Amino acid sequence: MTTSEYADLSWESSEGLKLHARDYTGRADRPAILCLPGLTRNARDFEPVAKIFAGDWRVLAVDFRGRGESDYAKESDSYVPLTYVADVLALVDELKLEKVVAIGTSLGGIVTTLIALQRPDLLAGVVLNDIGPVIEADGMARIRDYVGQGRSFPTWMHAARSLREASLYVYPDYAIEDWLTLAKRLMCVGNNGRIAYDYDMKIAEPFSDPAALDELDLWPAFEALRGKPGLVLRGELSDLLSPATFTAMGERLPGFDCVTVPRVGHAPTLAEPEAQAAIARLLDRVLAK
Repeated sequence: MTTSEYADLSWESSEGLKLHARDYTGRADRPAILCLPGLTRNARDFEPVAKIFAGDWRVLAVDFRGRGESDYAKESDSYVPLTYVADVLALVDELKLEKVVAIGTSLGGIVTTLIALQRPDLLAGVVLNDIGPVIEADGMARIRDYVGQGRSFPTWMHAARSLREASLYVYPDYAIEDWLTLAKRLMCVGNNGRIAYDYDMKIAEPFSDPAALDELDLWPAFEALRGKPGLVLRGELSDLLSPATFTAMGERLPGFDCVTVPRVGHAPTLAEPEAQAAIARLLDRVLAK
């Protein structure tokens, strides 16, 4: 049984921000699937996951603060992974969730690993989507080039064509219909009637310094996942997760399934058959444990 119906769920951060998630109903006798998006993404990013797995599984798709239907932070310095961890754990505690299967795309994967350091018993299984403990400089430079630019468009077709122009190398096989679908996940219609990216432009400020990531050693966080049912997905064309790091992750976390998603870059949308089959295998492992 699958379902695409969801309820809007809200909770508060420690400083009183109203945060939002989509709550797709599912079986109460299984861990919830907790979906954590990438830097500029939101809960809509996980519609492909909910379409396949909701009903059999409860799917919670989170809008981090400053994205989607969650409040924007008053200060940009709270747009950092440890704050997102605190926000997510506040949701977990409010819902009294004892176990979750976390699916983290990019930034959401980093948040997942930090949760593993703080609350290792919470995670019944983990999917890391195109993120690893070594983040490639070229990929980060590309992200810094576009995040926080505040572009807007008069129509959805203009938005889709702009996405295609900027990201054709990420999804080289996409038709214009696919770019329209992606645009409607990434963007929204603003109060002025124009279509713009659905996030606070200030999320770019905390990582504007290229040296900031150089000071981080993310391997301990990733190795906190040792022994858990896990999956690492890498887009074949990714510029953020290198083949060498991908291989090293499999060696250091021998229980993880490492799957390359062909013909996509950063990051797989999780609509790809290879990604969905790998997630299904991971969920089977969670049930069998």
